[in-house]
Amino acid sequence: MMGKIIINVSPEQTRVALLDSNVQLAELYIERNKDVSLVGNIYMGKVVKILPGMQSAFVDIGLEKAAFLHAADVLSGFDYSMYEEDIEDSVPPVNPPIEDLLQEGEYVFVQVAKDSMGTKGARVTAYITLPGRHLVLMPGVEHVGISRKILKEEERTRLKNLITDLKPEHFGFIIRTASEGCTEEELKKDIDYLKLLWDNIDKRNENINAPTLLYSDLGLTLRSARDLLSHEVDRIIVDSASEHEKLVDFVSTYFTKLSATIELYEDSEPIFDAYGIELEIPKALGKRVWLKSGGYIVIDQTEALNSIDVNTGKFVGKASLEDTIFKTNMEAVKEVAYQIRLRNLGGIIVIDFIDMEKEENRAKLFSVFQEAMSKDRAKCTILEVSELGLIQMTRKRVRESLERVLCEQCAYCDGKGFVKSATTVCFEIFMELRRIGISRSNCKIMITAHPQVADLIYDDEREGIENIEREHGFKVIIKADKSFHQEYYEVVTL
Repeated sequence: MMGKIIINVSPEQTRVALLDSNVQLAELYIERNKDVSLVGNIYMGKVVKILPGMQSAFVDIGLEKAAFLHAADVLSGFDYSMYEEDIEDSVPPVNPPIEDLLQEGEYVFVQVAKDSMGTKGARVTAYITLPGRHLVLMPGVEHVGISRKILKEEERTRLKNLITDLKPEHFGFIIRTASEGCTEEELKKDIDYLKLLWDNIDKRNENINAPTLLYSDLGLTLRSARDLLSHEVDRIIVDSASEHEKLVDFVSTYFTKLSATIELYEDSEPIFDAYGIELEIPKALGKRVWLKSGGYIVIDQTEALNSIDVNTGKFVGKASLEDTIFKTNMEAVKEVAYQIRLRNLGGIIVIDFIDMEKEENRAKLFSVFQEAMSKDRAKCTILEVSELGLIQMTRKRVRESLERVLCEQCAYCDGKGFVKSATTVCFEIFMELRRIGISRSNCKIMITAHPQVADLIYDDEREGIENIEREHGFKVIIKADKSFHQEYYEVVTL
């Protein structure tokens, strides 16, 4: 069985779910129309402050918070893994000090590498990359890199030789995993498209004032098709006619070798309900995840570090203590790898497996964990199991984790935990109204919710509720109740 990409499009947000060959939710991407990701966008920015002590600069790119630009991202130390998870490393030259590279008030050409997270502004780089289906273009960089996931040496050599011969002068390329088996004609087509795209951006750069947006990356729907569609995915199913049309044009142009079918979902049941995805999302926000044996893992996220703790729980085993611990750890390995990918945990991750005495058990645990993490598209560095039973790793973080996207700090516990944001609850109410609309119309509905949720529906999301009223013939009454928890609401048909 092949994997599927399920796309849910509503007036408020776009959600993309990747289901693996076992029809299990593997990755989830959410982009709200009022909070679109800026990763990949290219700006002409203005340097507003130099920080010699941090070897960095703040750059105004027209956002509320100034962007952060490190000296290593100005001339050297380019991170080739921004769009490809496993690119061969290059040896970075020594960086000159930031004060020799930039001056306050100077205009600088930058691209967003990481979205704004928490109190931090976006991180930008002066190394521009433009991703295509098979290649990533790097203007001004004389380098040809190749994905480590292309394993056959003869194929690596063939692709490198082809790109070296085809590439224009003063341009570098990353050969993506999707290039494996591509013909010279297909690669040249990608090069020509990316070169034309860059020329258009470069022309816009002439005679402009900063800050100015020069280029926006594809929207979530097309970006997901570009980055997720592979020979292991045979279907894209989308519930929006307009997005379906865009996908058909996009895939038929750039994915001619793939036989994936693009289907328009037209059933009355919401698409995420039909594929069981809606039920999985709350599970991905839970702190505790139970294992089939009765053991469990506990996941905690902080600003820069994520900890995952493995416990035997109710599992007592049938043989020795070492055997019980080993079986719990081995069961937890795949679940830990799955949760890291699903929740999009990034930065430093410390996994506290239950301590095992036998060295061969530790080696087996590490080997299985490496194999489980090999399916992850994000770049990971994993250290061997320590004497305390810890696995320490880093995972590249470009966007916020699922918890940070869907939740906000809890006002009821002084920031020690999280609750669903008012926007998330508001959109859940909208989904509930649409479910009611499948079987009923022309009726009066009362919504009772926390004041913050009610105010949001009245103000910022008023257009959304009015669209639902027109679509289903509803008359919606909204009532605020201070006694309600922010996540709790009532929808009653009168």
